[in-house]
Amino acid sequence: MTFEDQDVVLTNGLRGETLRIPTANPTNFYQTITQPELVSPAEIVAKLFVPESTKPVPVVIVVPGSLGVAPSHLAKAEYLTDAGIAGCVIDPFGERGVTSTVSNQTQYSFAASAWDVLATMRELANRSDLDATRIGAQGHSRGGSAVLSAACVTRLVDVGTVATLRGIYAAYPWSGQQFLNPDVGATIVRAVIGELDEWCSLQQVQAHIHAIALCGGDASWRIFEGAHHSFDRDTPLELVEDASVAPGAPTSYLQADGAFIHPLTNTADPSLSDRDLMLYAVKSGHGKKGAHIGSSGDQSQLFHQDMMDFWTTVMGV
Repeated sequence: MTFEDQDVVLTNGLRGETLRIPTANPTNFYQTITQPELVSPAEIVAKLFVPESTKPVPVVIVVPGSLGVAPSHLAKAEYLTDAGIAGCVIDPFGERGVTSTVSNQTQYSFAASAWDVLATMRELANRSDLDATRIGAQGHSRGGSAVLSAACVTRLVDVGTVATLRGIYAAYPWSGQQFLNPDVGATIVRAVIGELDEWCSLQQVQAHIHAIALCGGDASWRIFEGAHHSFDRDTPLELVEDASVAPGAPTSYLQADGAFIHPLTNTADPSLSDRDLMLYAVKSGHGKKGAHIGSSGDQSQLFHQDMMDFWTTVMGV
């Protein structure tokens, strides 16, 4: 059953409203920012959960990672709606014919992932039951990369948005791609990652958040002791054997026009794609197979406490 066909009802009784969101499939960030006329259209599906209220409520877009929409992502909508914040869980995979990006992250671009966030923000900003001045985005793993990039490119691209992101919560994001000058404007940013994460680099995440702060952004991060990737899932620790990862590979930086700067040549090339740089990471010996995901002890509880402390403060609820 597709995500669109699922009748999702949270344990608090809220039923998800199905949205079809026009988005796009850029080949890279250069096309997104500098050649938007070449971008091919696409569509994704979302489930929107809105708590009862007599006035417009804030909303958080929830972006899944490489395994697609899971119960843990729908659970985020329950935490949010219980606090009076709407939750919009998007499915970036279904309409693109993707089931998982665990073993191949290049089935669609990271630029497309960022576009999905901005396109969803545009749709939500036009609803009378939502507060267009209080739209946030929370991404997990690949989704964490998406929300961080979206915060940077909001000022650089025109996807018809009528709002900006109030806050970004990046959960164990892959920070292997970063803008040289990651200016997020007034967007408040927080990133969290486990101390034992084998999928993503703690050092890249720290550097990413520090760079945002140096550009004047309100940015913070937290490392969770003894935690692995996806430590909010509240499921036993397991090894994903076909996970293709390269946490030790050099960071690929992006110019303001979206062109990648190759780590070896330090030269910007508008034709470079995610696939080019990931193949470089593998061929240079940084690639490996297998990574653990899951929780132990009270890690999931601590994650959700941090998450809700952030959102209730940022959204003023």
